[in-house]
Amino acid sequence: MTNCDREPIHIPGSIQPHGCLLALDAEFRSIRRHSANASDMLGCGELVDHKFEEVFGNRGAHDLRNALAATPEGARPALIMGLANDAGRAFDVAVHRWKGHSIVELEPVPAGRPGKPLELVRTLINRLRPLQTVDDVVKQTSRLIRALLSYDRVMVYQFAADGSGQVIAESKRTDLESFLGQHFPASDIPQQARELYIRNTIRVIGDASGARVLIQPEDDEAGAPLDLSFAHLRSVSPIHCEYLRNMGVAASMSISIVVGGELWGLIACHHYTPRALAMADRIAAEMFGDFFSLHLEALIQKSKLEVAIETRRALDDLLREVIHHEDITQFLRSRVALCSSLIASDGAGLWIDETWTPFGSTPPASEIEKLTAYIGTVSEGKVWSTSELSAHVPGAAAYKADVSGVLAVPISHAPRDYLMFFRKELVETVAWAGNPEKVYQTGPHGDRLTPRQSFAIWKETVERKSRPWSTPDNESAEAVRTALFEVVMRRTELLAEERRKADLRHKMLNEELNHRVKNILALIKSLVSQPVEEGRDIEAYVSSLKGRIAALAFAHDQVIRSDCGGQLKDLLRAELGPYSGRSAAVELDGPDVALESRAYSVMALVFHELATNAAKYGALSTQNGRLTVRWSIRPDRGCEVFWTEEGGPRVEKPKRSGFGMVLVDRSVPFDLGGESELTFHTAGVSARFVIPGRFVTRVTPQRRVVAAPARAEPAASGGIAGLNVLVLEDQLVIAIDVESMLAEYGAVAKTVATTAEAMAVLARGALPDAAVLDVHIGMDNSFAVADELLRRKIPFVFATGYGDSFLIPDRLRIVPVAHKPYMANVLAEKLGLAVSASANMAAAEADAPAGQANTTSGSQTV
Repeated sequence: MTNCDREPIHIPGSIQPHGCLLALDAEFRSIRRHSANASDMLGCGELVDHKFEEVFGNRGAHDLRNALAATPEGARPALIMGLANDAGRAFDVAVHRWKGHSIVELEPVPAGRPGKPLELVRTLINRLRPLQTVDDVVKQTSRLIRALLSYDRVMVYQFAADGSGQVIAESKRTDLESFLGQHFPASDIPQQARELYIRNTIRVIGDASGARVLIQPEDDEAGAPLDLSFAHLRSVSPIHCEYLRNMGVAASMSISIVVGGELWGLIACHHYTPRALAMADRIAAEMFGDFFSLHLEALIQKSKLEVAIETRRALDDLLREVIHHEDITQFLRSRVALCSSLIASDGAGLWIDETWTPFGSTPPASEIEKLTAYIGTVSEGKVWSTSELSAHVPGAAAYKADVSGVLAVPISHAPRDYLMFFRKELVETVAWAGNPEKVYQTGPHGDRLTPRQSFAIWKETVERKSRPWSTPDNESAEAVRTALFEVVMRRTELLAEERRKADLRHKMLNEELNHRVKNILALIKSLVSQPVEEGRDIEAYVSSLKGRIAALAFAHDQVIRSDCGGQLKDLLRAELGPYSGRSAAVELDGPDVALESRAYSVMALVFHELATNAAKYGALSTQNGRLTVRWSIRPDRGCEVFWTEEGGPRVEKPKRSGFGMVLVDRSVPFDLGGESELTFHTAGVSARFVIPGRFVTRVTPQRRVVAAPARAEPAASGGIAGLNVLVLEDQLVIAIDVESMLAEYGAVAKTVATTAEAMAVLARGALPDAAVLDVHIGMDNSFAVADELLRRKIPFVFATGYGDSFLIPDRLRIVPVAHKPYMANVLAEKLGLAVSASANMAAAEADAPAGQANTTSGSQTV
């Protein structure tokens, strides 16, 4: 019989009598339904179709609307204490929204001292916080709750895996019999009641006599009753009230203990005379329940972690030994005793290559083949356990005293080899609070489950079971499986594994090469695409372009040769070497430092621009000129570089910034997150750069280097119009190119270089209309930004030099991809497609009938 599990306890059509209820429309305008006692309790007349202001006053309505606005639907009710209506009556009020209704619960403020929920909950938490074991926490909790809320009995009730429960802590009146240690069957708490305990963590029954106040009208215009899942005043199942009366209980309160999103247990309070707990005290109990659940979960996780650490330590010792042995199978057979210590057990055994090696209490050798065959049919290559082996394997009852529980850890691909842990039979007597067998009666409403009439202790002897395998046991077994599986398979699958790894490395190298080549092409294209400055002939432009590409080529060669970048001194020598025929003095002074590959490439372009301009207009253009480059290591491990020109022609600051000046001024801050200062003194140009320490490595002690004299050389609209576009690109040259491309098509770009900057832009509220995201951002990727854009329904495209099938995860494969090097029309087209698709989806959702609109977040249709 499952009529208890089918009882619609969330829509009882009535409330408890210690308060009243009003149900308004979702907009909190007019009253649609109310409890039958509402008019008398509020001191007013008709309620249905009247505005809330008419029955409670404007001030109260204003306060409740504000509270409701701050409370999401399906959340716990907002609470206002001591709210008075126009008739001068004061109420404690709870208000929430659920399934199209605004539900207001009003309870008269109790006479005498007003409740102080914060003081109560602070007292409870302060007493509980120092406790560091689950046993201490639950025992102290029952005492504290009873002392502060004055119930006759307070129990902490824990659920087992089968749904039954046991009282694990109790504080009670001295004249009451004890329920401590007693078990209660799973059927005492129906499934839908357990679900409500998670949804609404506090439940009070003021009077178990079952007095109920009806909701009027019972159903709405559509014939639906009022859902009271989140209501504190919700009346209780008559079956449960009968259950309480059979126990002699007149009033009760329960606080849910929720651990890991599941119902771990209850704090159950019983009183033997009617008692409706005031709302202030309920608030304190609810807040304490939340803290108790969190504290309990932390202690449970701590215990699991300690077990896992011990297992991991023993496993590490085992693995350190195994690397010194050629015959791994023989090694494992010799270490079965050590393996048995990995998980608390009475024995262990290794079945490998059809050979059995036991230790401690294990099944007879003649039964192992039958046991492993059964495990192979149920484990599916995963850890499998049972505490009642005889219920699964025929004949296991014959050796139940030695083995009643087994935890099997597969250590091969095929269902063949296992490391098994065993536990002996644990014969115990379970004390049930009354006979757990239910009695069914037939009445006018059909078969009906009847609550127990007697709660006298009913004892049951449990046999053929071992101590259960806990979650930490299974987690430890999974760690053992992972480690031993790799060890055992290493010999038999070594060649296949190496081949697989080689194929993967080959693929990754190809993709990395593809990425680098495309990025280089994109960078060169960006250099080529810069407009020729006014008054500059094409020959000078080509010469400047060749110099920039040569600087990149040198930097790339150096990076490839050293596999990590190159020395700053060598880079300066290479850039200043072409001007060695001049008599101008060039001095390089600083320690030997190496730059990481990214910083090396950036500084190659920067120094090339400075050297070219010095040769054309500055210190390297005259025999009396002098160029000094000094660098040093800062306390923060960054490298500070000073470029100083003197003795050249008189210098004036350019009236406009060309591409080269933009490179010098912005590359280091944008690409490296460092600092850059460019100053035009009359006596010559000076510059200061700070390269962050993560790109810098000091190689040898400081020494002074003087370069040879230098010789000068010639210097080197569519569907997105009007959109504000966020560009995430970590290379300045490419970013400038993208800005220009978007500007050609009438879009305005906002460029950032890191995912953190992009997330900050999205968090500030001034959202972009669209975005272009470089997939590979330094050592990071842009997928977190992509997920945030999807959440906010902002269209975007990916830009990448990788193959999109290699790096982009499945959930983002629907996003358009613009491949490097960019073409302006392709980028605009891809972005336009994304924008159009997003607009079409928004229109489709707006046109969809109510309740059928596409509410799926995190998708972008192309």
